Amino acid sequence: MRDGLRGLTTRGRSFLAAALAAAVSAVILGEKDLLRVAVLLAVLPLLAAAYVGRSRYKLACNRSLDPHRVPVGASSRVVLRLQNMSRLPTGTLLLEDRLPYALGSRPRVVLERLGAHQASSVAYTVRADVRGRYEVGPLVVRLTDPFGLCELTRSFPSVDQLTVIPQVTPLPSVRLPGEYAGSGSSRARSVAVHGEDDAATREYRMGDDLRRVHWKSTARTGELMVRREEQPWESRATVVLDTRGYGHRGDGPTASFEWAVSAAASIAVHLRQAGYKLRLVTGDGADVDATEAAGDGLLLDQLAEVRLDPRGDITTLVRQVRQRGDGGLIIGLFGAVSPAEAELLAGLRGNGATCVGFLLDSSTWLHLAPRARAEADHAHGAAALALLQSGWRVVGVDHGARLPALWPQAGRGSQGFALRAALAETVAGGVK
Repeated sequence: MRDGLRGLTTRGRSFLAAALAAAVSAVILGEKDLLRVAVLLAVLPLLAAAYVGRSRYKLACNRSLDPHRVPVGASSRVVLRLQNMSRLPTGTLLLEDRLPYALGSRPRVVLERLGAHQASSVAYTVRADVRGRYEVGPLVVRLTDPFGLCELTRSFPSVDQLTVIPQVTPLPSVRLPGEYAGSGSSRARSVAVHGEDDAATREYRMGDDLRRVHWKSTARTGELMVRREEQPWESRATVVLDTRGYGHRGDGPTASFEWAVSAAASIAVHLRQAGYKLRLVTGDGADVDATEAAGDGLLLDQLAEVRLDPRGDITTLVRQVRQRGDGGLIIGLFGAVSPAEAELLAGLRGNGATCVGFLLDSSTWLHLAPRARAEADHAHGAAALALLQSGWRVVGVDHGARLPALWPQAGRGSQGFALRAALAETVAGGVK
C-alpha cells in the first residue's frame, strides 16, 4: 500500500485534494451529500493504490535486434516479447525501452491486458547517424490502474548491444602495387632457379601419391622423399588509420576523421574480398589481424569504436606498424602531416613494402580566409611532395571527395608527373 501511495499520479493526487476540499466544505456548510462526494473522491485513488501496489506480476521479457550490427544511417528493428508467467491477468502496462540519445527518443508502447500465461510482442526501429556501440535497454514497465490514478515502475536488468559500423562503399577492381608480395613455401624454394635435382621435397607420408616420389632425393637421403606441392604466395596488406587529433578537422559525421574511418573500412573489406591477408593498425593502439573467416566483423567492430587521440603522434604509429611488419602492401589514411612527419613515414617502406597513402587535406573541411587557405595548401603540398620523394604513392583527398573515384589512383605506378610538377611548383612558390 505504501508503494502504491508513492506511485499516485497527478490525477490521483488531484482526487485526494478535491476530496479534502469537499470534506472541509461539507463540514462548514453542513451538507451531507457533499461529504459523500468527498468520500467517493478519496476512496478511488486509495483503491487504485491498493490495486497497483499489491500487483505482483511475474513477467518475462526477451529483446531481439535485427540486425545487431548496422552501418551509419541504417535502421535496426527491435522486437520486445513480454510474457505473463502468472495465473493472474495483468492490468494496463506501459513499456519504455531506455535508449542513448544518439538512437533517438525512448519508445513507449501501451499493452492493455495480458491474460494468464499470455505473451505479446511489440516492435520499434532505431537509427544512428554516429558510429559506435550502444546499449539498448533496460526495459521499464509501468503498471497503472484503468483510471490512471496510480503508476508504479518495474524494470528488467538485461540490455543488448547495437553496433553502428562505418559506411562501407564498394570499390572498383584495381591492380594494386605489391599484390604478389607475401609468403609461401614456394618463395624460398624455386624449381626454376635451382633445377629439377634441387626440387623442394619432404619425407613420404601415408597416402601420398607415388607418382610424386623424387627418386634422386630418395637415393641421396636413404628415405622415401616426395615433391612438395607448390603453395601460392599470400598477398598481405596492412591498413593504417591515423587517429591524431590535431591531424583532422571538422565535427560530427562530416568531419575529416569520419571520412578516413569510412575509407579504412571500405578498403579493408575490399582487400579481404580480393584475397588479401589483412591487418588493421590504428593510432590509438589497436592492431587487428583479420585473417580469420570473421575478419570483416572484427575490423568493422574495431572501426565502430575508434576515436581521435589528442596525444597521438606519427612516431608511435610507425613503431606500431613495424612491430609485425612483413612487407606486402601498406595503405595509410592520414590527416594533415608535416614534412618532418612525412619523413618518419618513409621508415615504413622497409622489407620491400609498397606504400600507398591517402593524404587528407583536412584544412578543406574548414572555411579559411584566402591567406590562411594559401598557407594550408602550401603545407599540404610540401607534405605530399615529401612522401612522394620517400617512395610513397600519394593520393590527395579534399573535402567532398569520393573514395571510389580516388581508388584507381592507388594502382597507378607513376602517380602522375603532373602531380609531381604541381607539388614542386607549389613548394617553390612558397619558398619565394
